[in-house]
Amino acid sequence: MGIYEKYVVPKIIEAACGVGPIAKQRAKVVPMAEGRVLEIGIGTGHNLEFYDPSKIEKVIGLDPSTESWKIAGERAKNLPFDVEFIGLPGEEIPLEANSVDTVMMTFSLCTIPGTQQALEGMRRVLRPGGRLIFCEHGAAPDAAVRKWQDRINPVWKPVFGGCHINREIPRLIEEGGFGIEKMDSMFLPKTIKIAGFNYWGTAVAR
Repeated sequence: MGIYEKYVVPKIIEAACGVGPIAKQRAKVVPMAEGRVLEIGIGTGHNLEFYDPSKIEKVIGLDPSTESWKIAGERAKNLPFDVEFIGLPGEEIPLEANSVDTVMMTFSLCTIPGTQQALEGMRRVLRPGGRLIFCEHGAAPDAAVRKWQDRINPVWKPVFGGCHINREIPRLIEEGGFGIEKMDSMFLPKTIKIAGFNYWGTAVAR
């Protein structure tokens, strides 16, 4: 990992992922989490304030960036539930099978290199009857916007830490072995359209 990816990208993500429209999306989905939660790509901890403490036993934040952990750790200090940070030392999520009640994934699937392997790992650690809660930006239904997403994506990725702006989120989730229970989507207000089409909802393992 280079200096840019280690030190600069976390600060860019910290600023970009905390803006108003994105915070409103987090507020819609994060309170649905319950029990023992695995948060995929916890980053700098923007979701932490939105968890409902009465429903949470523990949040396990998975993220490869230890620089982001430092910021998230400050956010976690005074929370009334435990927060643990873990990395990804190998290809598999370092948790036992059927060990979490909720998998939380917000604005993370866009940066994961091996999406199917990652989703299969989430399905493995999720207990029977548990839920994947997701909120992700991705491919727009508008052909003109999608055209620009495809054009700009190769430049966008290295600047924003591997983020893809044109991933087909519902398809990827289903190909990862999940069935989508419910899902909404829209262009977020006050957000550039190429990065502003948002999908959010819940899914269960098939």
